[in-house]
Amino acid sequence: MMESDPLTADWTPEQIAVMHRLRDWVIDFGELNQHLATWMRLPGADANALGQIIWAAETNAPLSPAQLSRQIGMTTGATTILLNRLEAAGHIHRTRESTDRRRVTLRPTPDARDRARRFLGLAGAEIANVLHTTPPAELRTVATFLARMSAAADEANQRLGR
Repeated sequence: MMESDPLTADWTPEQIAVMHRLRDWVIDFGELNQHLATWMRLPGADANALGQIIWAAETNAPLSPAQLSRQIGMTTGATTILLNRLEAAGHIHRTRESTDRRRVTLRPTPDARDRARRFLGLAGAEIANVLHTTPPAELRTVATFLARMSAAADEANQRLGR
């Protein structure tokens, strides 16, 4: 953990630039999420949750309601209400895939997945272009750096959650 005050520490121009670019990405990603919400005709929080559910399913790591609650920063009760809305609208279904039948898994419906894919086809072209034209070595460096930043943020969140 850092010993000095992060607000008054001497930062290099490169460190400042990285923090600005990370902030810019968070803002831009949030704006893209709002466009997804409009596309899907959902409130922003619902679109964010649906995006998390779809992403997890696409990576073959489907979420439980408790995991989703942590990712979207909502209480389990509020997440249950949100999931009820998404399920009633035909965007998700809850399954019991584990040997522990108490464990619920969240899955997007095929229609929700298809609509989100169509949105990404429209909204993700520029991002896909950057990913496809960036050399693999640079992508590995960025992925390693972002993994370290995420681990540091996770550590801080765990410490603050105690």
